Amino acid sequence: MELVASGGTAEHLREHGIEAAPVEELTEIPEMLGGRVKTLHPRIHAAILARRDHPDDLAALDEHAIEPFDLVCVSLYPFTQIAGRYGVTEEEAVEMIDIGGPSMLRGAAKNFAHVVPVCRPERYRQILDELDAAGEVSADTRRELAAEAFATTAAYEAAISTWFLGRTPFPERFIPTFRKVDDLSYGENPHQRAAYYAEDGARRHLLSRVEQLHGKQLSYNNLNDLSAARRLLGEFQLPAAVVVKHAQPSGVGVAASIDEAFAKAHDADPVSAYGMVLALNRPVSEELGRELATKFVEVVIAPDYDQAGLGAMREKPATRILADRERRRADLGEREYKRVIGGLLVQDGDREVDDRSGMELVCGEGSEELWGDLLFAWRVCKHVVSNAIVLAKDLRTIGIGAGQTSRVDASRIAIEKAREHGHDPTGSVLASDAFIPFADGAEAALEAGVTAIIQPGGAKRDQDVIDAVRKAGATMVFTGRRHFRH
Repeated sequence: MELVASGGTAEHLREHGIEAAPVEELTEIPEMLGGRVKTLHPRIHAAILARRDHPDDLAALDEHAIEPFDLVCVSLYPFTQIAGRYGVTEEEAVEMIDIGGPSMLRGAAKNFAHVVPVCRPERYRQILDELDAAGEVSADTRRELAAEAFATTAAYEAAISTWFLGRTPFPERFIPTFRKVDDLSYGENPHQRAAYYAEDGARRHLLSRVEQLHGKQLSYNNLNDLSAARRLLGEFQLPAAVVVKHAQPSGVGVAASIDEAFAKAHDADPVSAYGMVLALNRPVSEELGRELATKFVEVVIAPDYDQAGLGAMREKPATRILADRERRRADLGEREYKRVIGGLLVQDGDREVDDRSGMELVCGEGSEELWGDLLFAWRVCKHVVSNAIVLAKDLRTIGIGAGQTSRVDASRIAIEKAREHGHDPTGSVLASDAFIPFADGAEAALEAGVTAIIQPGGAKRDQDVIDAVRKAGATMVFTGRRHFRH
């Protein structure tokens, strides 16, 4: 057996006691242009593409004294890892565009009947085992490897294209690529197959730098809920807790400590919190860990855990306990996709955190405490399915109305849920994700004791709504921006 390797690969093999002939011995031309040209040579590609059952191919190899390759192993330059880094320069990204690697890999895949194309280290053991057992790699395996090779080069080129088109809002041809992170036991329902994929080139993804410390495998529904919880949690810098059920927040709390924040979030709707997905932005204390151990928690994610509290939580075998080690900032420019029949809807993400700048106080007065509740409710409302109404008081939700065809119905549900769980709407604030079209949408909340409303504004009957709020002696803020989420 003879090995041939280029540049750094040959040096690495020699350091580990494995002899490999350098590429330039075959090509008789040294590396050029700072390593940009190494393998782009007929003696390399002929050795890859020659068909062993084709007399003319074999005669051409003999004529030029070229030995054919039986296996081609390529690790492409890490373009997506480098290009996805914060602050990377164009020059740095361009230097990570591999030319020779994809060319050799595609050639080997095309000639899979005679050559073994390898592009994933996870395949090394299987290939070695087949070689040890049979002295060759089976045709079925070579065919699978060829498919992987073409998928790899296609994804690689798509990632580069996407990077170049990054400044083009919506290019004519849109080619996102994803890599499989894990197979899932099933999808939304047991009869649906499922897997989790992460987008190539994304700075971070749902499970990047997340360590599972305990519990069952994460399910499709767990991941969907976890995504909703983590997105909402990202709205807050103070200690915050987010409880999610069926991708909807059921309770959110912000406080001076994470223990208090959890109490606020859980008690906002303790019935819905049964079987919760919980996201926390501070480490779990021993006391909080012991409390969580007494509740039915599907998934909990936090930056860290007190060891005694973690031990108590581990007494429940099914609870999925995740440690969030991700410290990279989210990409505010990340686009969102929604599958529709035979196509894809693509839009800019709704990631910016709204503050008071640009908002208009259209009636009433706003103390700092009131503004705090209004902004809190507004940020939560952004993550509730439309039509969305959120009631909040003392930096916690007390009632959420979601996904209704009528905003009046959403308001009624939010008020009813608050009262059902012992929360008095008197003195609370209301957030609406889109404008309130008629005065009756505000009047029910005002009659329940709501003292301030935050909404986008922009309805034809805005003045009617303003008059109703003013008459009730309440406050209203127009944000000038809506946050539909369907």
